Amino acid sequence: MRPTRRKQKKHPTRYKMHVKKGDLVQVISGKDKGKVGEVLKAFPKYSTVIVKGVNIRTKHQKPLREGESGQIITFEAPIHSSKVMLYSEKAKVASRFNYVITEDGRKVRKLKKTGEIID
Repeated sequence: MRPTRRKQKKHPTRYKMHVKKGDLVQVISGKDKGKVGEVLKAFPKYSTVIVKGVNIRTKHQKPLREGESGQIITFEAPIHSSKVMLYSEKAKVASRFNYVITEDGRKVRKLKKTGEIID
């Protein structure tokens, strides 16, 4: 009788993005280049984000019931997270960021161009 091989446990994959829900971002490429909006939802697994007022799509919806009319619905579609940069409302400029540790020991994000702390 042959010994059975043990199955190795697969560790869950960790996805990390530079933007979070609620961040103010500016689109840096594509048809909506230059637009500023808030991140409504982030999908770290696919590295995409939904930004308010950016990448607007229209969907033609058929009527569900008899006598009801169809609709044209507009919604924001996800865009890749590499197409957005964090935006400073005070200085009106998009910037990269770095992590700094404050005096009280919290790890926060700081914009490189302005020095503004985000978290």
